[in-house]
Amino acid sequence: MKHLIFDIDGTIWNTTAVVANAWNRAVFESGPEEIKDLLITDKMLQKEFGKPMDVIADDLFGPIDPKKKAELLKLCCEYEHEEIEACREDLSYEGIRETMRELAKDNKLYIVSNCQDGYIELVMKKNGIEDLISDHECFGRTGLQKDENIRLVMDRNGVDKAWYIGDTLGDHDASKKAGVGFIFARYGFGEVPDQDGVVDSPKELLKVVQDL
Repeated sequence: MKHLIFDIDGTIWNTTAVVANAWNRAVFESGPEEIKDLLITDKMLQKEFGKPMDVIADDLFGPIDPKKKAELLKLCCEYEHEEIEACREDLSYEGIRETMRELAKDNKLYIVSNCQDGYIELVMKKNGIEDLISDHECFGRTGLQKDENIRLVMDRNGVDKAWYIGDTLGDHDASKKAGVGFIFARYGFGEVPDQDGVVDSPKELLKVVQDL
């Protein structure tokens, strides 16, 4: 049995277009005057996803008043949750749910993300994978960086060896810092020069995990 820790955005699904709409709505309604003309695109978010939420806010909103920035980020996350919840489009990568269900037969699955609190629960609900995930953690709940949350999940589940499945250099770096292997989801958002395994589609995970 192996312990596999999944990233979300760019690995399980791609919600960037939906999230861009939600965040633009928040900026239009409540953004301070200096960013009223800001237009957030899915391409912009693909470069940001994987970072802690406060870093994303800094990158997108710039040096606006910190209190206003925090309030705007909170509204962005609220609207994001609403729009993803209401979305009827299948935002997940083809084959990911079936692959995770197959992997869960002989392995333990976890999720660790730099997302806001409540997002992982929404992901599991929308994809019908609640029963597959043994544990999960996020920046929004602990305030910890991804490598620290990886170790947190491992420690509380008595895990000595694990692999993180993600799609960005940040995922790779967090994995190495946490002392776990890294499987690169090349179908996602980023580029990673060094990995312990690479997949071009979710279904390829079955063979890669088997060979670990």
